[in-house]
Amino acid sequence: MPRDEFCLACDGEGLLMDDEEWRYTCKVCGGSGYKPQEGRVYNREVANVDEMNRLLD
Repeated sequence: MPRDEFCLACDGEGLLMDDEEWRYTCKVCGGSGYKPQEGRVYNREVANVDEMNRLLD
């Protein structure tokens, strides 16, 4: 896959990691690892988080 097609938020991995090393699905690409088409963000919903700002799915 060409480098310019990777999601910039997760670097093409589809997962993000917080400072406590919790891994969660990238909300920008939806876990695909590809850059969103036409500059649109995959999921624009407010994320469900706990008191430590960790994503709850």
